[in-house]
Amino acid sequence: MTFEHVFERIIKFMKRRPNGNYRLMVGTDSQVHMDRTIFITGVVIQNQGKGAWACIRRAIIPKKMLQLHERISMETSLTEEIVYLFTEERKNEMIEVVLPYIYKGASFTMEGHLDIGTGKRNKTREFVTEMVLRLESVGVEPKIKPDAFVASSYANRFTK
Repeated sequence: MTFEHVFERIIKFMKRRPNGNYRLMVGTDSQVHMDRTIFITGVVIQNQGKGAWACIRRAIIPKKMLQLHERISMETSLTEEIVYLFTEERKNEMIEVVLPYIYKGASFTMEGHLDIGTGKRNKTREFVTEMVLRLESVGVEPKIKPDAFVASSYANRFTK
């Protein structure tokens, strides 16, 4: 699907229940294979407690990316790439869907999910600050494990 088609599907999903609590979440995960590294970026629009619509974008790098920082940085870059496609005009269009219902509890937020965590045993903990700052700088709320389920769960299932 083109991004335009993805955006149309998101708007259509939101217009079904314009009084919902919407979270637009974008996150990327990767898996190193024998001769390549597969990156999957998930795009999920969730109406909390009422369902979701999701799609993925696949990118294949024809080499084994064994350096963890390089891979995490690439995951963040691919997430940023999709976030950038949600221009101010597009974000405003999504906000306009819920705006008439804002005082009745409707909401819209946008999040970037990073497949990294701060746990003592987590090898990615040293990259958390850098990657979180990158997502904040592009205007999305960063989420890390265990709250980054689009990257760590949804996208992850398609990297195998």
